Amino acid sequence: MEAMLKVLFHFFFIFLLLVNSVLTQSTVRRLSSGVERTALFDLRASLGIKARFWPRKLDPCANWTGVECSNGRVTGINLSGLQRTRVGHRSPSFSIDSLVRCTQLGTFNSSGFALPGQIPDWLGQNLSALQVLDLTSSSVLGPIPSSIGSLNQLNRLLLANNFLTGIIPDSLRELSSLSILNLSLNMLTGSIPTSFSALANLTALDLSSNFLSGPIPMNFGSFSSLQSLNLSNNSLASSLPIQLGNLSQLVDLDLGFNSFSGSFPNELGHLTNLRRLSVKNNNLGGNLSSNFTPNIILLDVSSNNFTGNLPDLSTFPNTSGVTLNFSNNQFYGILDSSVSTLDSIDLSNNYLQGLNVNLENTTSISRNCFIRIPNQRSLDDCRTFYLLRNLPFNGDSNSNPTTPLQPQLPRKSNNNRLKYVMAGVFGGLGVFIIIVIILFLVFKPCNKRSVSQRSANVEPVQEEGIEKGQTISVNLMFDSFSYEQILQATSGFSDSNLMKHGHTGDIFKGKLEDGVSIVVKRVDMRVSRKDCYMSELELFGKGMHTRLVPLLGHCLEHETEKLLVYKFMPNGDLSNSLYRSTSLEDSGLQSLDWITRLKIAIGAAEGLSYLHHECNPPIVHRDIQASSILLDDKYDVRLGSLSEVCVQGVEDNQNVISRLLRISSNSEPTPSGSSSPPICAYDVYCFGKVLLELVTGKIGINNSEWVEQTLSFINNYDKELVSKIVDQSLVIDEDLMEEVWAVAIVAKSCLNPKASKRPQMAHILKALENPFRVVREEDFSSGRLRNNSSRRSWSAALFGSWRQSFSGSVHSQSQKSREGVSGQRRENSQGSGANDKRLSSEIFPEPVDINDVERQDETR
Repeated sequence: MEAMLKVLFHFFFIFLLLVNSVLTQSTVRRLSSGVERTALFDLRASLGIKARFWPRKLDPCANWTGVECSNGRVTGINLSGLQRTRVGHRSPSFSIDSLVRCTQLGTFNSSGFALPGQIPDWLGQNLSALQVLDLTSSSVLGPIPSSIGSLNQLNRLLLANNFLTGIIPDSLRELSSLSILNLSLNMLTGSIPTSFSALANLTALDLSSNFLSGPIPMNFGSFSSLQSLNLSNNSLASSLPIQLGNLSQLVDLDLGFNSFSGSFPNELGHLTNLRRLSVKNNNLGGNLSSNFTPNIILLDVSSNNFTGNLPDLSTFPNTSGVTLNFSNNQFYGILDSSVSTLDSIDLSNNYLQGLNVNLENTTSISRNCFIRIPNQRSLDDCRTFYLLRNLPFNGDSNSNPTTPLQPQLPRKSNNNRLKYVMAGVFGGLGVFIIIVIILFLVFKPCNKRSVSQRSANVEPVQEEGIEKGQTISVNLMFDSFSYEQILQATSGFSDSNLMKHGHTGDIFKGKLEDGVSIVVKRVDMRVSRKDCYMSELELFGKGMHTRLVPLLGHCLEHETEKLLVYKFMPNGDLSNSLYRSTSLEDSGLQSLDWITRLKIAIGAAEGLSYLHHECNPPIVHRDIQASSILLDDKYDVRLGSLSEVCVQGVEDNQNVISRLLRISSNSEPTPSGSSSPPICAYDVYCFGKVLLELVTGKIGINNSEWVEQTLSFINNYDKELVSKIVDQSLVIDEDLMEEVWAVAIVAKSCLNPKASKRPQMAHILKALENPFRVVREEDFSSGRLRNNSSRRSWSAALFGSWRQSFSGSVHSQSQKSREGVSGQRRENSQGSGANDKRLSSEIFPEPVDINDVERQDETR
């Protein structure tokens, strides 16, 4: 009996302990500080958090999403994934002033939650317990406050993908506990502070995709714990410091897309822990003789000026997943057979040679000097390259590859004689064809609506140098200014009047004697293409379209320079108007509202539609970007940068002889990287990037990875998904958000990698003028369309054509989307559109062949 009582006593004692533990935990999880409770409710009100995330009647520590507490005090706030109310969404701002009362706050995370505004100074002065500050993708503006350096317990500072400007404050050196610093995808300028070397505990540093300049500080080699360093996509220059070879713990190093020069430090290749190294798209040169660590799985040295033999490829692991890129350099020599064991390697556009090497596993070997392999350089090109370096070339299978190549006299064999005879026959035939073409063009009547393709030798510089027809056309269309007038208007082309350096000449602002503000393009004929200014004059000779920058006149007096005079655009171009300072006293930036952005998109589309569809033959702009979209005082668009315009399918405005005998050095590459003649689809692709910039607020980021990542958030079934990439400084309601969604869909269609799948500018213009029709699919079967079956099927065909353009882009990008994005697709339709009475034929122009579209739909 006594033993039983003891057992019962023990059980009762354990039960009391459990009850006490539960009560203690419940007490600990509840917020005990009245001051912090009030602070959280003030934060809830200022940010406009929805009640389902932060319910008013429940305890914040126990029931509020993202709020963490310890011992009744707030220790962490995570706003990521939370949503604002409709009122809160209308006027988002960096309103977190109430957090100053949460003195134990250790973590603040607003990743993906819009906080447009500047980081307040008090944040670094009052939240001394803060260990993690994550403002990634929060639309933060302005400079980084120096007070951040006072957070001496801060372990992670993540400010990536915002609109931060100014220099990196030197005070960050005080963050002695910092292990991760990410300032990437911002607009920071200046140089990298040398004081960063004081951050002894730093393990990851990412300053990529900014506008930083200058060299890498030499004391960067003192980061004894650094494992990841990313300085790519900046304007950094000078040579790579050999001190980087002291980063013994380094695993990832990305220095690509900068302007580094000099040689590659061999010490970098000897870092035993290095796994990924990229120095692509720089100006590095010399030999790359370093034997890289066998642990490396990614090496990218493409698009530099490296020469000499390739590194010893046998030192690289032959397992799957290893990627090597040596393309676009000047590597030479006989390719070692060890290349056949590698999984993925790009050797294209070098001067490598070889006869019996197994190259089946290489990714690309084009544009080299391999024998009996297609898509290689010409033998003459390869022989010249090796001869200039006194190196052996085994292009002739009978030559001895171990002896230097000597100039060879042609052998008098029957085969060679036959070659010369055939070359003479075909050469003479080619000359005859050229003469026939010239005679045909000379005697063929000119098409008044076409852009004439005059010879580059006919320069309208002086009366004796101009053809009569040209003189009359140019002088009747535009005013002729004297050189003295232009000098007086621009103060002698003073530096104070210099606006920017253009593609074909410097751009100056000025003012005529009557007070009219002008812009003068000063074309230096000694360095520019001889007919570059004529392409603009000929385009304006077709008529002054309202969407082209107004040309007021010219000055063609001197042979060495030509002057074109335009009307001044008060609001500059899109690249410097999207964000502007509100006043001299206020250092903040104010962005253009969505209505104005859409107006700009429609105006640019009207200009391109004129060039593509109203000009005969169609004209390709070839330089569509934010800086070529000019804005007048009412933000109406005027397309500028017209020096590269040309007829579709023709590289330059030259005569046939010039095009046959000269390869244009100014032809713009297509998005695929080829140098084929320009087509209107290239303008569409560039315009798609402009639309994406208007939606996201990111101007001038030529990062293909960023574009691919951004496009993965554009889905024609999910409007909420696109909100993750929308410029958070925009104040938009539900209706405007639907417009943004529609423009994003149009942008993705324009960015389809297949030129044939991109929509025409006429389609794009109609879509931008009526964006709701892009996202409200059911509109096409409502209202008056129900009364006419033929119209209904025609509308479906039109809509299917547009969807095909979009879906092709979706498919091409889906393989590259980040994990998790593809699972967010929801299949739902948007609205009935019963109130919209316009017919679909007014929204999207009829395709060339409706039957073809219907046939495509039937085969799906």
